[in-house]
Amino acid sequence: MQAAVQPSKISGSITAPTSKSAMQRACAAALLKGGKTILQNPGISDDDKAALDIIRQLGANVEQQDEQIIINSNPTVKPLSNEINCGESGLSVRMFTSIAALSNQQITVNGRGSLVKRPLSFFNETLPNLNVQCQSNDGLLPLKIQGPLKPKNIEVDGSLSSQFLTGLLFAYSAADASDVTIKVKNLNSKPYIDLTLKMMEDFGLKTPENKNYEEFYFPKKSVSQFNHSNFNYTVEADWSGGAFLLVAGAISGNITVKGLDVFSTQADKAILQALIESKTNMSITEKQIEIRESKLQPFQFNATDCPDLFPPLVALAAYCDGTSVIEGIHRLTHKESNRALTLQEEFAKMGIEISFQDDLMLVKGGTGLKAARVSSRHDHRIAMACAVAALKANGEVIIDDAEAVNKSYPQFWEHLQKLNAEVSLNHN
Repeated sequence: MQAAVQPSKISGSITAPTSKSAMQRACAAALLKGGKTILQNPGISDDDKAALDIIRQLGANVEQQDEQIIINSNPTVKPLSNEINCGESGLSVRMFTSIAALSNQQITVNGRGSLVKRPLSFFNETLPNLNVQCQSNDGLLPLKIQGPLKPKNIEVDGSLSSQFLTGLLFAYSAADASDVTIKVKNLNSKPYIDLTLKMMEDFGLKTPENKNYEEFYFPKKSVSQFNHSNFNYTVEADWSGGAFLLVAGAISGNITVKGLDVFSTQADKAILQALIESKTNMSITEKQIEIRESKLQPFQFNATDCPDLFPPLVALAAYCDGTSVIEGIHRLTHKESNRALTLQEEFAKMGIEISFQDDLMLVKGGTGLKAARVSSRHDHRIAMACAVAALKANGEVIIDDAEAVNKSYPQFWEHLQKLNAEVSLNHN
């Protein structure tokens, strides 16, 4: 699919999409909690669908009813087949592999698209220490695992992604870990671990003590905290997707974004810091954020703990009057594309110069964006970044592979149109 975005002045009110980070964790928690869970405001992205399919394969009954999803499960993982497919979801493969290893059945973990190129040697190094046989394709998918996983004292490296740790925390909890510690060195994206721990607590799962993000201690055996009664859970809105709406308003409009929880543990809430530093004119309340087209100033921002913010930050920086500096590009190599290079090359087509210096990305803004044809490179966040940047270009910007947004934010093009952006879609 191709999207053509014309220079547009946007206006109106929009509700941010559901958080796939929260939705996928809620699926894992519902599987492991047992009993009946009713998910309100469920996500509809490709990654959310992958997580729902995985918990079905691991024994949960999943039913869609109107605007909610009902999940019934046993607190033990009972796979229906010998394979789970994670689609293109990095979180799903890193989280559900350890959860699937709770079973004593041999399971093949698979995926497609960019996921088959993402490094998973973490499992080869870690799972054998937990009584799990693990065989990979030179550190890539497919993975063959056979448990059952037995919680033990281990030390893991958290530098590649915190999502591996999220999976272990869920698995240890479900295996009723007792008096064991997961030590972690070089942990990145700590706010996402906060999200995991909060989710475990909300669902009544056994939750470890967090010792400064360096040790996660599961205390001695206690009465099981599993709550098998009916449980209603509302999945929060997504700061990652909401960031693009907020940046769109700063660049070219007067809009109101609803549904974002300003008290959320989501890492990408930090977009507010960058908007404030760039002198964006906005009003923040508990219920909504009003944002107006602003004369933007260059900013400095450390995105090490929130690497998904790089694409909207680049779109924002393109309209700041000077050079903005974003730190943390080492976190961008193993995304849907090598995002640092992709952003540099695609924004160059629109006339924006991006350079790298050690771990820094320098974006030279305020030079004006020009009409161009760009590609998402099958990366949802690149598609959205180019679309938002196109709102104030000097002519039409055509984005190839525009359907990539389905991975995290399927309603993105519809939401832009609702905000009066001139967007036309060609499905050829």
